[in-house]
Formats: sequence, structure tokens, C-alpha cells
Amino acid sequence: MTQLKIAVAGASGRMGRMLIEAIQLADDAVLAGALDVPGSPFLGTDAAAFLGKPANVVIESDFAKGLANADILIDFTRPEGTLRHLEYCAAHGIKMIIGTTGFDAEGKEIIAAAGKKTAVMFAPNMSVGVNVTMKLLELAAKSFSHGYDIEIIEAHHRHKVDAPSGTALKMGEVIATALDRKLDDVAVYAREGVTGERDPSSIGFSAIRGGDIIGDHTVLFAGIGERIEITHKSSSRAPYVQGSLRAARFLQDKQTGLFDMQDVLGLK
Repeated sequence: MTQLKIAVAGASGRMGRMLIEAIQLADDAVLAGALDVPGSPFLGTDAAAFLGKPANVVIESDFAKGLANADILIDFTRPEGTLRHLEYCAAHGIKMIIGTTGFDAEGKEIIAAAGKKTAVMFAPNMSVGVNVTMKLLELAAKSFSHGYDIEIIEAHHRHKVDAPSGTALKMGEVIATALDRKLDDVAVYAREGVTGERDPSSIGFSAIRGGDIIGDHTVLFAGIGERIEITHKSSSRAPYVQGSLRAARFLQDKQTGLFDMQDVLGLK
């Protein structure tokens, strides 16, 4: 069996450590590199030391050292850091799985361009359940295209820095595309004061931040006399980790291209 040689960005963070633990437990993967920001107190330490079973992989801030033995990098950090990692990976033929959220239009264009140089899997949410939910939303949007108002409500922990969440925005994009609309033209991100009647073509967003909520997303289709709610709730980050490993297996035989979890799951 050919093992997947995977590196992890943000190796000392919550997601980084969960990814490292999952890689260590996987029969078909090996931890081949670990990155963290310059100045991190964990630089120079074994990436799996927290597990009590060293991986013989040192956490590095230098890309050349941290990625020297890796075929794939998994990144759930911040947009600015992810784009620096992506530039290096594209130049050196290292495949990349991007779970980072909060990219602007320019950042997304850079990611798309990198797919011409290496294989990139970019998704705002790696959960299999969330991506199946996306498919359900596509079907629902087509069925509720007239006479139903659409609202997306998401909730996350107090430390999340972007709003609406990348998953909520992706849900909005899926729904807008199914309705032959552009999300930028119909999205409503804030309401305050006298707003007037609701535009029936709009897609509304509400963001809640508090406590340790991992991630809850509800899409409400509100009609006359009925309402339909499609909800996904995450109780841990484990689905993101397992989805990332599934994505790594999908990329194993890909050389170039930009993919998402719908590709990985065969839902397109």
C-alpha cells in the first residue's frame, strides 16, 4: 500500500492536532511534515509529542524544511497564511487541501489559478454531512423557487473571526445558483431600523457567535402556511478531519485541477 505523505499547517492549533492524531491512526497515511508560524513556542518540537508517541517530524516555520518530504499539505489556518503556503506548494508540485475560510474574491482567484499548477481541493467545510446537505439544498431551492423566503442562520464559537461563515456563504451560493441568481446580487447580510418589506428574491444571512459552538447551520424556506428547515449541526471537529483525509485520498492520483468536496463525494 502506498502511503499518503501528508503535512499539516498550523500544527500546534486545535485542528492541526486533530489532523495529526488522525493521520497517525490512519493505515494509509503518514505524517510527513508540520508547519507553524514564526515565533511559535512549538517550533523545533516533535509534532506528535502531545500524543505521547513521537512522529519524528519536527514543527517548522521554514516551508522548504517543513514540506521537504510531503506530497500533500492540509491547511485550516488563516487566508494570508494559506495563500503563502499555496504559492510554495504550487511552485513545488505539492498538492493542497484548503479548509481555511474568509477568502476575498482575489484570494479565491489565486486558489483557482494554483489549480493549473498542482492539485487543490478547496472547500469551506470538509464534513461529509455538510456536503450532502448542500446537495439537499440544491434540490430544495429548485422546488421552493417561488413563494418561499430563504434565510440562512449560522452559529459558531466566540473565537471565529469571519462572518458569515464560509459554509453559510457556500450554502447561499448553492441556493442562488439553483435559482439562476448571483449571490452577490441577492444576499442581505444585515438588517437594522426601518428596512421596508422583504425583497422576495433575497437570501438573508444571520450570524451568531458565542461559547464553544462548533458550527450550526440552518436554511429556512418560509412560505405561506408552512416553513421548511434544513439543518446541520457539528458537535465536534472530527468530521472536518475525516473529510480532509478522504480528500487526500481523492487527490492521490490527481496532478492538477481545482476540486471541492462535491467532487470528492461524487455528488456532481
